[in-house]
Amino acid sequence: MVAHSATLAINERLAARRAAGEQVVHLGFGEAGLPVLPSVADVLRDAAGRNGYGPVVGDARVREAAAGYFTRRDLPTAADQIVTAPGSKALLYALIAALPGDVVLPRPSWVTYAAQAALTGKRVLWVDVAEEAGGVPDPDLLADALTRSRREGGNPGVLVLTLPDNPTGTVAPAELIKRVCAIAEEHDLAVISDEIYRDVAYQPEKVISPAVHIPDRCFVTGGLSKSMALGGWRIGFARFPTGELGTRTLDTVIGLASEVWSSLAAPMQEVTAHVLDEPAEVTAHIASSRALHEAVSTAVHHEFTAVGASCRKPTAAFYLYPDFSPLAADLAEHGIEGADAVADHLLDHHGIGVLTGSAFGDDPTAPRFRVATSLLYGDTDEQRWEALRSADPVALPWIDNALNRIRTALESFRRYDARRTVRRR
Repeated sequence: MVAHSATLAINERLAARRAAGEQVVHLGFGEAGLPVLPSVADVLRDAAGRNGYGPVVGDARVREAAAGYFTRRDLPTAADQIVTAPGSKALLYALIAALPGDVVLPRPSWVTYAAQAALTGKRVLWVDVAEEAGGVPDPDLLADALTRSRREGGNPGVLVLTLPDNPTGTVAPAELIKRVCAIAEEHDLAVISDEIYRDVAYQPEKVISPAVHIPDRCFVTGGLSKSMALGGWRIGFARFPTGELGTRTLDTVIGLASEVWSSLAAPMQEVTAHVLDEPAEVTAHIASSRALHEAVSTAVHHEFTAVGASCRKPTAAFYLYPDFSPLAADLAEHGIEGADAVADHLLDHHGIGVLTGSAFGDDPTAPRFRVATSLLYGDTDEQRWEALRSADPVALPWIDNALNRIRTALESFRRYDARRTVRRR
């Protein structure tokens, strides 16, 4: 049985606490936390009358727009390489189901990949990420893990990468991606590159798709839930490679899609085409979003590292992946051991919700968890627009208040260390 998605479950849990009147700092859910751009809402309103079915893959207009989007990102693409869907999750599942072999995942990685592998009856081979970034497995560990898996009867065939990464909020450097791609090619792995956060990398030009290196075996997925904060509109798209593998997989995915979701809703295809054409107001809105994500994530990162937690510096999106291992001995003296205990303490004593690393395939005994900063931007659209337009969003009262609550909670961990130091004297 596949459990309720951990990310959705914590969002519902924290929403229930808020509904009950509790003051909660919501760091548990990766929703982009921004309002809808008015010009995009206008497109949807104008398309509301489109209520007929269309082609499974999407109509010509949206596929041309998606092809142009990828081509402008150094991935020359034709419209017939594109498939749209109600969310990128559907496409990820279809690709995992269609491609042969078991699934290789970086550890940690987004909760859905392993769950979808389980739904398709495939095993997961976990490979730890490198120190410098998440989203791709450490190439020094990957080749050995693949060889060992096959020796033990495994059948690794599909490598899933996240560029930029959820849960670590980092962009893997170009050389790391190149090395991983070389290993994937050597071991005949198909690669799924989940690039839904690409446009909210703080330096988008540094995002290198694996499809640049292995164009015949890389499938790229994307969507509008992160860059445009349209998660509830359920818009996803995928780029299939040319060649025999791409053609065969495309046919399988079209068959699956025809029986599961039929097509992306026609009004949403109009929205997708408009956004992927990248008019000036869309690119400006994404740039403002990117700057806000960076400012707030960087501020929250500082609060964690100030108390001695280890945490990669964020370079994309709105995630952090702090590790409390440097404080583990001090926390253990007060009965706080492992990620679940840290998360429970933060929520029960300080009203701060985070998601433990075990949800992302990490060691459940390790005090690591994902922090999502994007729901700090405000409780109303008015506050969110002000945050988007502010030259110093972390100084806004509601964001500053959240940072102060996070600081107070984290400093309570450091005070444990101070008490022990005094006691030992």
